[in-house]
Amino acid sequence: MNKIKLPQCEIIYPAQIMREFLFVAGGHRPEEKFFKKLSVGRKLFAIDKGIEICRDLNIFPEILIGDFDSAESSAVNWAEKNKIPIERHPVDKDFTDTQLALNLIDEENFVILTGIFGGRFDHLYSNIFTCGNSKVKCCLADEKEIIFFVKSGENFTVKFLKKPYALSLLPITEIVEGVTIKNVHWELENATLKQNFPNAVSNRVENEEIKISVSNGTLAVYTFY
Repeated sequence: MNKIKLPQCEIIYPAQIMREFLFVAGGHRPEEKFFKKLSVGRKLFAIDKGIEICRDLNIFPEILIGDFDSAESSAVNWAEKNKIPIERHPVDKDFTDTQLALNLIDEENFVILTGIFGGRFDHLYSNIFTCGNSKVKCCLADEKEIIFFVKSGENFTVKFLKKPYALSLLPITEIVEGVTIKNVHWELENATLKQNFPNAVSNRVENEEIKISVSNGTLAVYTFY
């Protein structure tokens, strides 16, 4: 078992994780206090515009990745001045910056992505499905929203340090079977959820700890604070 610690909760995963990484992208900028907590003890990658918060807080990432179509040139120059390794890609490419960054991570590791929410919907959509289908274990998080993924045969426990306003279950695969969730207002037992009818939204957490499992498919668990 392995415990992923976030400021709002702890997610207990069924498998061992070798190392934790933090990716910071260029969507909604996470709060300074939240970002600093996330960065402690994790290898930090900046994705394109995400280098700006690193510069502003004087936090040095392991690497900067992107085509730099959105990052301020001054932030990229700051990275160069501080000898941060830069992996530069052309704007006209087949993969997103997030996909290119995930390709650098081995499967036994875990990636937390922040700076993902609150920007363009197409970027968020791409990131959710990229992470949901990645062989690398991922979650998306900022101070207001978290998404993590439960896949076939997995069962998770989540301990809340801060109670979310709402919890929703969003199918990533066309059908998700054997969905069980306990300690919420509307519990499920061996339910089937369909991507084209996402009705398991706006549930309420009734306990400081919930348990969730899936027998087949991939489910995104979303919490809003």
